[in-house]
Amino acid sequence: MEFSVKSGSPEKQRSACIVVGVFEPRRLSPGAEQIDKISGGHISALLRRGALEGKIGQTLLLHQVPGIPSERILLMGCGKGRELDERQYRHILQHTIRALNDSGSMEATCFLTELHVKGRTIYWKIRQAIETINDALYLFDRLKSNKIEQRRPLRKMVFNVPTRRELTCGEQAVRHGMAISEGIKSAKDLANMPSNICNAAWLAAQAHQLAAAFSTHMSVRVLGEQQMKELGMNAWLAVGQGSQNESLMSIIEYRGNPNPDVKPIVLVGKGVTFDSGGISLKPGANMDEMKYDMCGAACVFGVMSVVARLQLPLNVTGVIAGCENMPGGHAYRPGDIVTSLSGQTIEVLNTDAEGRLILCDALTYVERFDPELVIDIATLTGACVIALGHHISGLMSNHNPLAHELITASEQAGDRAWRLPLADEYNEQLDSNFADMANIGGRAAGTITAGCFLSRFTAKYHWAHLDIAGTAWRSGDNKGATGRPVALLAQFLLNRAGSSDDD
Repeated sequence: MEFSVKSGSPEKQRSACIVVGVFEPRRLSPGAEQIDKISGGHISALLRRGALEGKIGQTLLLHQVPGIPSERILLMGCGKGRELDERQYRHILQHTIRALNDSGSMEATCFLTELHVKGRTIYWKIRQAIETINDALYLFDRLKSNKIEQRRPLRKMVFNVPTRRELTCGEQAVRHGMAISEGIKSAKDLANMPSNICNAAWLAAQAHQLAAAFSTHMSVRVLGEQQMKELGMNAWLAVGQGSQNESLMSIIEYRGNPNPDVKPIVLVGKGVTFDSGGISLKPGANMDEMKYDMCGAACVFGVMSVVARLQLPLNVTGVIAGCENMPGGHAYRPGDIVTSLSGQTIEVLNTDAEGRLILCDALTYVERFDPELVIDIATLTGACVIALGHHISGLMSNHNPLAHELITASEQAGDRAWRLPLADEYNEQLDSNFADMANIGGRAAGTITAGCFLSRFTAKYHWAHLDIAGTAWRSGDNKGATGRPVALLAQFLLNRAGSSDDD
């Protein structure tokens, strides 16, 4: 889909379709009012006859409106204008793109960016529109033999801005929105791929392809099991030893700042390409969804593509912690004690708490990068789904300013996170009679004790942990990866680079 911005009155647009809003009860938006005036009251006459009330989701497609050069006018219900919030704005856009795709219009000029969303700028409205539309259009059909192709899909969307002064920030919003949408799509594509194709080696191959596409600033190196063994990454290796697929760490390095004194921001993604639970086997129901246990790694991949597309003046290192957790004669067992790369020993009480064993070694390994900060992203605990549902990601951090930055970015991006505590009382739940710590802390506060576990390996730098177990994918009829939290982290990096106009 192609996106652009322009400034002009709706009655002067020559387009296959113009999109304007109607509020409850039958109140015209400014753009609709202008069209109505030029057409001699054509729209208001239809509304008086009950053609459209203005509720969110209602649509009315008009052809050959008098005095208007465009072929069609799409009236979109926008609800009660004074109550319009971010969530409703996105719903309006979702209904808009469905209606446009059904209309036969291959291009459209959209005036919905004139809607007032409290506290949001024209930059935000255009960028959110692009991300919402691309999300609504996303389809993963690469493994289907019969692909459904729409006869006349929408191919071009032009967003109107009020005056020419807003064209620059509108163009910036388009550039950012397209890059972030591509990053989200990349993350979804990786996560939706089945585990018989997507293993750690396949993830490493994707990383090499990404670096080849942006070779000026990006490079990749991959560590295999032999190198990991020599380093002493025994916690990570224990998780993968029941699988025939090799565990691999893919390190993607982006250098957008030539200053050698600039430290990298490091992103670490949990990449368990299938999580059976190991010897502590998961229930069979919905086990197919355990291919999504690598959504943290997919997110890192997506964010690295955004950084490269936008050529941000930052140094960012993405670590994809690839592994597979399987039962078998070589699998690690409950009761095993492993020595992590940090030298700390861990008693394995449950082999299904494997993500933290992989991440603890990855978090220790990245110390060698002398990072400015480290953020890990992981589908870590089912307890996070109980705590926050499927709407908000969990956040924990050992550094208050970093946590605040991430929360702010999550609100800006509409990809929300909520901070949970890391208190000493929770650490006591990880006590072990036989090792420095256990890998689980009991049923209570499971998300927090998992964060406390990881915090024991992050004392040498500022660190944050995002638990995306509830937000990384959807179940049911709309099953599929969401691409979260690519938008959150992309916004965080835009803010760090001073490249965001959302203020």
